[in-house]
Amino acid sequence: MEAEPLGRRERKRLATHHALRTAALQLGAERGIRDVTVEEIATAADVSVRTFYDHFPSKEDAIIGFDAWRVGQLRDALASRPPDEAPLEALRVVMAQFFHESSDEWPLRMRAINADPALMGRMFVSFIAYERTLVEVIEQRTGLDGERDPYPALVTAVATAAFRASMTTARASGGGLDPAATFDAAIARLSDALRPPAHEDGRAAC
Repeated sequence: MEAEPLGRRERKRLATHHALRTAALQLGAERGIRDVTVEEIATAADVSVRTFYDHFPSKEDAIIGFDAWRVGQLRDALASRPPDEAPLEALRVVMAQFFHESSDEWPLRMRAINADPALMGRMFVSFIAYERTLVEVIEQRTGLDGERDPYPALVTAVATAAFRASMTTARASGGGLDPAATFDAAIARLSDALRPPAHEDGRAAC
């Protein structure tokens, strides 16, 4: 099911949000986020400092924080995958889509993180909200109760671990590796080992 089109106010807010994110990424990549002020980010985006804080709690979050609206986007994308698709493959597709939809941001983000490695840890912490949502959808897709069966949490944790590993490897390469391609390769190595368990009647829990 397609998402309802955004209204004029929502489109304007999203455009401002993107402009602030882009300004923070560009300045952070050029100089390192420690040497960039909120005032400079706001000026580059042609908005006020107050507007900046309406969108982000800090300049670091403008670099690495994940947006709440993307959580719903990711949930809907995962829920709409073919019902017979293996959970890990479904996770690979929607998480790779996350990379591709913001492909212009990742080179800048990786440069900013290289300048201030502490940002990497903050980025991983911010991904927790995504992980919780993904577990819930995997429970629905497989028909497994997460309180009785660890599979939904396990397969999601493995997918997000692959995400973290791909980001860490891409950062260590100094820009020589594409995070999206590295993520795809990591998931391919794991796919056979994480096939969903069968139901009691022998059917696969896809």
